[in-house]
Amino acid sequence: MISLTPATLNDAEIDEMHAVCSTNRLYWQYSGDLDPDDISRDAVAAMLREEAGTGGQELRIARDRTGRLVGFTALLLRHPVDGHPWIGLLLVDGRLRRQGHGRAIATALEQRFRTEGEPGIRLGILENNTEARRFWTALGYHEIDRRPDLAKGRPTLVMHKDLVP
Repeated sequence: MISLTPATLNDAEIDEMHAVCSTNRLYWQYSGDLDPDDISRDAVAAMLREEAGTGGQELRIARDRTGRLVGFTALLLRHPVDGHPWIGLLLVDGRLRRQGHGRAIATALEQRFRTEGEPGIRLGILENNTEARRFWTALGYHEIDRRPDLAKGRPTLVMHKDLVP
């Protein structure tokens, strides 16, 4: 069981989220958003605060039933062009990988948006991140487009999943 709650970005929570980021060196190597050889707490805090401070976005933390932070996600609640909610980032603690936490977080997000009446959900995967592509494809997402991402122009696969039967 996973609970998703809004991030508060207090010092303790930033420490936990920094630990999650630190266990995902390969992701930062793919994205270039953080230096994979020096994932500093200050850089993570700045990235999280920027993400949380952007209008129409939401940062949520994922905790298991014991209260341990197992990952976090950044959401765009309504894309300005296509109107769909987007998963901007889903990061699981690398020490807990392959235990179902990513799937549980994705399922909780899908259920939330399904309950809100959203017909579908989207996300972008950097083309060089083949592990993420396998993960999302296994969860029923399919490629609908290839285009540069808006942030840095990186080659990106746009994936979609219908939320209505």
